[in-house]
Amino acid sequence: MKTILLLPICLSFLLFSCGSDPKTTNEEQLRITNSDSPLNQTDTAKVNGIQGNLSFSQITTDPNSVVLTGLKQHRLVTVYKVRTEEDNGSSYYKKRYDDDYYGSDRVTHFMPGFDLLFGYNLLAIAHYDLTTEKLNSLFDKPVLIKSLYYPSFEQDSIDKKPINRNNYMVSVYDEDTNRDTLINRLDLRRFYSFNVSGQERIQLVPPNYSVERSQYDSQNDVMYIYARLDTNQNGKIDKKEPLHIFWINLKQPDKAKRLY
Repeated sequence: MKTILLLPICLSFLLFSCGSDPKTTNEEQLRITNSDSPLNQTDTAKVNGIQGNLSFSQITTDPNSVVLTGLKQHRLVTVYKVRTEEDNGSSYYKKRYDDDYYGSDRVTHFMPGFDLLFGYNLLAIAHYDLTTEKLNSLFDKPVLIKSLYYPSFEQDSIDKKPINRNNYMVSVYDEDTNRDTLINRLDLRRFYSFNVSGQERIQLVPPNYSVERSQYDSQNDVMYIYARLDTNQNGKIDKKEPLHIFWINLKQPDKAKRLY
């Protein structure tokens, strides 16, 4: 798939490939910037945000593209919020989501075996099985998806050995944690792993944390997750709250273990 979502990322991406120097540090640039900060009070329901109590039937959405995963019978569908007449003052919408607009936000082989998709006004990821002809959504209500990791369409390897992934990972704003009636970037960002059918979900980082960024360790096939702890339990994060590091074994991504 060549389509992507999201605001253009201002920071550069350090891409990993099979021929990369194994000592190279590969870090996903999900750092909080001025435009993406939980402290940025301009984030509203009209700018990459939704009312926290709405169902899919109450939001105008369109399917955008079929994501071709490395699992030939498993396909994903991206579903976006559509611009309405009320959104005319916003420069963050297009009525159609096409390759020319979003193509620069797709990162192939961010980690061996995973491609990476960034989201902006991405409200849902649907899974379709071409063999069983069944469709299901990764989330049962509208959410705000920041990033999606999925098995890469092209064969990848680690140390010249083929690597195949059979899960999806999603960082997402899925709850109005600060209770301001909106789901947006002022809330805590969660991190989940889904099985190959998208029907079983594991929350990798504890729910009282907000994920900021990730880093890949090629020697151990481990992903490091940087997340801030909501110490005052107000459902939002500020820079004074502690930053902790978790690690995930990508061969068995069923738990994030605290490193620091």
